[in-house]
Amino acid sequence: MTTAEIGIFGGSGFYSFLDDVDEVDVETPYGAPSSPVLVGEIAARRVAFLPRHGKKHQYPPHMINYRANVWALKELGVTRIIGPCAAGSLKTEVEPGHFVISDQLVDRTSGRKDTFYDGPVTTHVSYADPYCPELRETAITLAKDQDVTVHERGTVVTVQGPRFSTRAESKWFQQAGWEVINMTQYPEAYLARELEMCYVNIALITDYDVGLEDQDPVSHEQVVEVFNANNHKLRRLLFALVPAIPAERSCVCSNALKGARLEV
Repeated sequence: MTTAEIGIFGGSGFYSFLDDVDEVDVETPYGAPSSPVLVGEIAARRVAFLPRHGKKHQYPPHMINYRANVWALKELGVTRIIGPCAAGSLKTEVEPGHFVISDQLVDRTSGRKDTFYDGPVTTHVSYADPYCPELRETAITLAKDQDVTVHERGTVVTVQGPRFSTRAESKWFQQAGWEVINMTQYPEAYLARELEMCYVNIALITDYDVGLEDQDPVSHEQVVEVFNANNHKLRRLLFALVPAIPAERSCVCSNALKGARLEV
């Protein structure tokens, strides 16, 4: 069976990553993932790539089968996930074209299937620190060596979509002190934690959200345009990050289920 150790989810404007790949159809208890998984190698590391929106961007953020996507990578043996995404900025100093290695997350979605544990064994997974500290440190170090401006931390607020925020909502998020707004980080990142998989987010800032003063409303066309203009930078960072990921894990993600289950 085809296997991989590192998984990458592609987002808006990022539908392909590896050239020489095996296309693998993975069945999951939660239905079909967004597309077949594409498995190849980077520096002798087996990598599985899955475009979260599908190859033709046919799944809007609120319709993505997040459980199937994460489960499919787990089924292939993946223990680390890199989750790049297009994102908006809630602060003027976080500019379009910048990268943010997020360290916190706020969920403002509704109705999404966001857990693998519906019973009968009750499972409460700690999520105080949503992103893998080991992967974050590695990503930050390597991003500093690249031709990009990187912010070492940032809170990403995940909204339901597919609509963009109102000015009032955006202003509210800005006043809360958050840096990044996106539509796909939750429950994707959390589901990885439930399966004891490491997850790191690399947010590519494509626009200023409308809550910032004097900003025109964002459009999907603008998001894709900025993402495409910086796609080569993200690709270069990922090709540097994959071989630098440590073979062994000693992070909180690797034993997230320890003490999480209530068994009577």
